[in-house]
Amino acid sequence: MRAGAPAADLRAALATMASRSPHLRLGVDCLRFCELVHRHHGGEDTQLFPVVRRTAPHLAQVVDRLEADHRQVSRLLFRVEAAVDQLDEPDAGDAVELVAGALQALADHLLTHLAVEEEALRPFLLSMDEWPADERDVR
Repeated sequence: MRAGAPAADLRAALATMASRSPHLRLGVDCLRFCELVHRHHGGEDTQLFPVVRRTAPHLAQVVDRLEADHRQVSRLLFRVEAAVDQLDEPDAGDAVELVAGALQALADHLLTHLAVEEEALRPFLLSMDEWPADERDVR
């Protein structure tokens, strides 16, 4: 590929490489998932949790726990990303096992995290008639 190539050409080249290399495909998929989770938790931290804190102060401890969980998930995501980076190293003999272990630790933590969200936040969110238009509407 040449510098300045159109984005569509770069995507096509990556897709071709990913289809030929299971390690690259695993890496690309893992990194996409990691980015999605990072963005999702960032949105919860900046948009959802402040509203929950202001409108449902009785859930403050739950929000504290979920924010701490987000920090832990972030560390686990970085562990996955670091393991994925080792897949294409010349001496990457245990890299697949490292990725699998990192993904399992992430999955275990995320499942617990999601259960807390569902149990504690879902009833509150379902009780809201509408989302506050801006911070001044939060009481």
